[in-house]
Amino acid sequence: MAVHTEIAPAEAADRLALRELFDAYAHCADRRDAEGQKALFTVDTRFAVYMDGPDTEPSYVLSGREALSPVFDDLNRYEATMHFNGQSTVSIEGDRATGESYTIAHHVFTEEGARKMMVAWLRYLDVFAKIDGAWYFAERELILEWSETRALGTETA
Repeated sequence: MAVHTEIAPAEAADRLALRELFDAYAHCADRRDAEGQKALFTVDTRFAVYMDGPDTEPSYVLSGREALSPVFDDLNRYEATMHFNGQSTVSIEGDRATGESYTIAHHVFTEEGARKMMVAWLRYLDVFAKIDGAWYFAERELILEWSETRALGTETA
């Protein structure tokens, strides 16, 4: 990763826009806004998911924005989700950029009458495209680094 001592205003604006794109993805997921989430991607996007971790074959690969609907709609099976975005790095070259970012995603559900939470530690590898002045995900790889399912504490009255 390059160390910047001074960033030009245009690069700073691009970096902020890319971070906002990353955050908008998580916000849409937590609000179950599948249409808003899809709108963050280029029409010809590529989305690959690696549920078995890094250095494995993808669990599935989707091509095109409309192919994302089932993946984003699948979040509706959870009672609640909350994504915490961590560090991210980007490298910008004109209207293209690449990046790596981290998220801890919490998923609450009820199974056999017990409330549970699945926590997933995720890493994303992204290719971004700037189209008409706005940044989009052109390619996104979601890598499940590890996950844990635990019981949620009982509620008190």
